[in-house]
Amino acid sequence: MRLRLEFTTEPFDLEEPPEHARMARALVESAPLERVDVGPFGNTVEGGAGAVLEVVDRLLRAAPEVGARRISLQVTVLDGVAGGEGENR
Repeated sequence: MRLRLEFTTEPFDLEEPPEHARMARALVESAPLERVDVGPFGNTVEGGAGAVLEVVDRLLRAAPEVGARRISLQVTVLDGVAGGEGENR
C-alpha cells in the first residue's frame, strides 16, 4: 500500500525556520520515501505504508520536544490494500 502524508508543524516563523521545522525536514529527507516535497508552509511525502507511518510516529514524538505546539497532518491512501504484497514495512 502506498500513502501520501501532508503535514505542517507550528508555530511558523517567516524569518527563519524554527528547530521543529528543520528537524521535520531532516527526518523526511533521511527516510526511505519515494517522494519528498518540503515547503515553507507544508510538506508532502509519499511512499510505502511502513515508511510513511514510521515518519508519522517519529514526527509526532520528536517535534513537540523541539518546540512544535501543533502538528497537522493528513494521510491519503494512494493504492493497494493494507497488508498487500509489496508493502514497505
